[in-house]
Amino acid sequence: MNAKEQDFLRQLRATFTVEAQEHLQAISTGLMELEKTRVPESQRRIVETVFRAAHSLKGAARAVELPSVESRCQSLEEVLASWKRGDTVFSPGALDHLHRLLDAVTKAMASTATPAPPPPSVPAPAPMIVAASAMPVAAEKPAAGEETVRVAVAKLEARLLQAEEMLSVKLAASQRVADFLEVTDRLGAWRKAWAAVEPEARRLRQPGLERLLDFFDWSGENLKSMESRTTALGQIADQDRYSVTKLIDDSLEDTKKLLLLPFATISAPLPKLVRDLSRDEGKEAELVVRGEEVELDKRILEEIKDPLIHLLRNSIDHGIESPAERSLRGKPPRATIALTVTQLSAGKVQVLLSDDGAGIDAGKVRASAVALGLIAADEAGRLSESETQALIFQSDVSTSPIITQLSGRGLGLAIVREKAERLGGEVTVESRAGQGAAFRMVLPATRATFRGVLLQAAGQLLIVPTTQAERVTRARIDDIRTVEGRETVSFEGRALALTRLADVLQVPRTGKGEAPSDTFPVIILGSGDQRVAFAVDAVLDEQEVLVKPLVKPLSRVRNIAGATVLGSGQVALILNVADLLKSARKLAGSAVRVIEQPKLAQAKAVLVAEDSITSRMLIKGILESAGYRVRTAVDGLDAFALLRSEQFDLVVSDVEMPRLNGFDLTARIRADRKMAELPVVLVTALEARQDRERGIDVGANAYLVKSSFDQSNLLEAVGRLI
Repeated sequence: MNAKEQDFLRQLRATFTVEAQEHLQAISTGLMELEKTRVPESQRRIVETVFRAAHSLKGAARAVELPSVESRCQSLEEVLASWKRGDTVFSPGALDHLHRLLDAVTKAMASTATPAPPPPSVPAPAPMIVAASAMPVAAEKPAAGEETVRVAVAKLEARLLQAEEMLSVKLAASQRVADFLEVTDRLGAWRKAWAAVEPEARRLRQPGLERLLDFFDWSGENLKSMESRTTALGQIADQDRYSVTKLIDDSLEDTKKLLLLPFATISAPLPKLVRDLSRDEGKEAELVVRGEEVELDKRILEEIKDPLIHLLRNSIDHGIESPAERSLRGKPPRATIALTVTQLSAGKVQVLLSDDGAGIDAGKVRASAVALGLIAADEAGRLSESETQALIFQSDVSTSPIITQLSGRGLGLAIVREKAERLGGEVTVESRAGQGAAFRMVLPATRATFRGVLLQAAGQLLIVPTTQAERVTRARIDDIRTVEGRETVSFEGRALALTRLADVLQVPRTGKGEAPSDTFPVIILGSGDQRVAFAVDAVLDEQEVLVKPLVKPLSRVRNIAGATVLGSGQVALILNVADLLKSARKLAGSAVRVIEQPKLAQAKAVLVAEDSITSRMLIKGILESAGYRVRTAVDGLDAFALLRSEQFDLVVSDVEMPRLNGFDLTARIRADRKMAELPVVLVTALEARQDRERGIDVGANAYLVKSSFDQSNLLEAVGRLI
């Protein structure tokens, strides 16, 4: 195949990728519906729909020369054709087989994304394509008979970027109007001062001063003319500002609508994900999605997909009980997880994920937080139910007894909170023991622009999102009190921690700002007991802000979320409120105590037990490159002998080994009084649920499956355990 043919085939496959995603989703949705329905007529209709999608996908794969995809679609088609003819009847086992075939098709597509042989340079992935109306821009779906075209999202994003950049023109126009008003005011004050001294000047008229007085009169006339002209120009500028503002606002609003996509864009694959995860865990769960028609900015949808998956994993692993346990509690064997999206006012949406599982075990949460040193044991006993539940968003807090690919690292919910806050939203949790848990995310429906409070601190211009500021007010110096060594100020009858924004940002104070006064401006951030009052030099304005995200190497800077250009041309930093609150508590000495993880430079000793020389050398190399001292053993018996003669900080062991397997090795370690607390990580090819449960029973601290093995998972598990 020559270069021209390869390029043509690559273009065909880019188009095929878009079409294939539609067919795959139709097949997945159909299989999920088949599991629920018991009505024969509905079953026949669904089988026909799925069969047609599989047949179409097979034909498309043949056209773009993807035999691996074609053959798997053929297997799908054969089973479905058998059901259509009535030769066989479908069963849960057969449906599981079809789901596995569907997964195989997806993997085959991923592995054959480029024509073989590959060209010298790897091509960029196919651009995402959406349907856009050829009629005037509108958020609604095209009406019947309305012409549509397919437009690459990259082009739409470029159009939106151009429209967003016009916001700076709008802000500049407003600034010019303000400048004209300021000049007009100054000219007016000058004219009044001139008029006040004019009578005295005329009394001085005498020989020799005529020219000076004539110049004085001429200056007065010119001053009046300049004031009149400036006033007229200011009015023209204000009219221009109005016209420009309307045009830019309308253009930006219409352009944003081009990138508004229904929530179904990311929710469609989630029911199958829930099905597969729950099956792997020996549980039964069904995901019900509501509000799929609610539209959000494509960029918001992309950002919340991973947090939603983390929440679903958390629900299945920690919340949903086994069918037997649910039956004992009087619940249906199959759990229900509900994902509901609701449009709120002021351009916000609410994403609510709830389940009818066991809820959050407050005791385990407190125990995990105490073990990590996040709170003291006596303090844990005084926490309210809501305060305890909020701890699950802290990094490393986990109620799982073992680290697996699915859970136990204590990172999932921390990632959810961080992602929500970076988007300018928030996440909360509510739980009732035995009845389930509900995670609520409130997020902006669109990105890029928002209303912000413009502040000045230590000579710096700073922006705080208006939605995250509870109050802007002035506090009296006489109201400052010192409580437990920290400054506080009274607000609505309660004492709030008080800190200087400049100190939190570690910016030297300039001594400039407002004239000395017995009051000073403060902005109150946070909510409930977590509120903090930040003292600033001045509160200047509240205005629309265009976010300029930070780029590498500044993609993540503490306390800073981005930047914006003001109408004056000055740059103002946009503050990260979540970071500010954390930094303020640390500065005030009220931050919770954190126990640092051991540094790799301390060269902790790890014993690797693995009978395969290839796997043994691979794991040894990964650990040594991370700074650990590593000894190896060829099986469990060899490892146990080394443990009795040498000192180790952790054991990494395979399960299937001669003489003494990993399960029995772990059991022997737990039975030995001297080694009972030694952390054990099992790395094995056994991925069945009963094998993981056995790993828990014998006392393993982590259970990693080789089929999805990743060196970061291993290092993360080891780092958490020693």
